[in-house]
Amino acid sequence: MQVQCNEKAFKGGFIINSQIATAPPKTLDTTITIGKPTVEDGAPMWELVNKSTLDTNSPYKYIMMCEYFAETCVVAKENERLVGFVTAFIPPEHQDVIFVWQIGVDSSQRGKGLASKLLQELISRDICSNVNYVEATVTPSNKASQALFQKLAREYNTQCEVSECFSEDLFPGDDHEAELTFRIGPLHP
Repeated sequence: MQVQCNEKAFKGGFIINSQIATAPPKTLDTTITIGKPTVEDGAPMWELVNKSTLDTNSPYKYIMMCEYFAETCVVAKENERLVGFVTAFIPPEHQDVIFVWQIGVDSSQRGKGLASKLLQELISRDICSNVNYVEATVTPSNKASQALFQKLAREYNTQCEVSECFSEDLFPGDDHEAELTFRIGPLHP
């Protein structure tokens, strides 16, 4: 099946979630576990980003996401070493949307489907029981993220709509591309 990307505008906000992460982590294989982050995961998330081409945020952003958004964030660890993560939130104005802020995968795990598994874990959580759409912003040159979200649409046999979100003239300096919104859904009929 081929997923079509249609243009449509959509904006969101933030929701703070301070629930305690108590669910046991899921095991992918004998060495990779997937679960909810703790504040101790914030620094390794920041370090992973700094070794990649992802947009760098402050260490505080990652620690804060682990503390206040643990229910909507996911970490993957190999022998207790962080090798992947998703930071996400549910916008208060759109409780049927999970907005994926950032996905990071260590170079040792790329090409193994870890990012897809992290997204599946996120979508399957109780906090996402009313979520019917996944949204993220992606730059035009980020073909890997575009392919990831198009694959998610195929897995759910649903649409992937792409629309302009933030034009490059909104960003300071000359080195940030525009951000396009990828909206995948509906996830449930």
